[in-house]
Amino acid sequence: MRTQSKRFRLAASRVDREKIYEPLEALTLLKELPKAKFNETVEVAVHLGIDPKKSDQLVRGAVSLPKGLGRQVTVIAFAEGDKAEAARAAGADEVGSGDLADKILAGWTAFDIVIASPDMMKHVGKLGKVLGPQGKMPSPKSGTVTPDVAAAVREFKAGKVEFRTDAGGNVHAPVGKRDFRTEDLEANLRAFLDHLAGLRPASVKGVFIRKVCISTTMGPGAQIQYSSGVANA
Repeated sequence: MRTQSKRFRLAASRVDREKIYEPLEALTLLKELPKAKFNETVEVAVHLGIDPKKSDQLVRGAVSLPKGLGRQVTVIAFAEGDKAEAARAAGADEVGSGDLADKILAGWTAFDIVIASPDMMKHVGKLGKVLGPQGKMPSPKSGTVTPDVAAAVREFKAGKVEFRTDAGGNVHAPVGKRDFRTEDLEANLRAFLDHLAGLRPASVKGVFIRKVCISTTMGPGAQIQYSSGVANA
């Protein structure tokens, strides 16, 4: 059993686990808690009212956060010819086709986002066992399989966030850094939750967004209220 640090215990003692906070109130509280030795990421975790065993209820997508992520995102692109040149110009950290697939199969995974032109899926398809478990497999639903590779590269470099449900019906995503202004974190959080609420599968009954918690990388979570017609029950 992992021993909690004194800093974490102190921080946890200041968060009321029974309370559902307003977003701005919770973000203000998190920024006031004892700091880690690095600039932590502020993260949101959402429990959805879906059955993760049903494929038609799985949720996956991507959303551009208005205030960015405050960190460098490594984006690679599968493209050839003019699309490859455009991807490099847009800021892709590495561009290739079969050669790039071979590099990944050899063990290289030092990247955050994979973008692919549809005609490159012949190379990307064989990477499923590597990229799938890491949540990096490109998909049309998340905007990472697209004819406009350059535009996708720019969007993800600027702070577009990709997400998908896990086996427990939860979605996790970063919404900024601890040193962001509280108002900027709130804007990113609202943009993410509003986008997620709009992805409700037609087959889901009852409350879609059941619980929302925010935390810093090394800190305790605080439950927040989300009001959009699909608020926490």
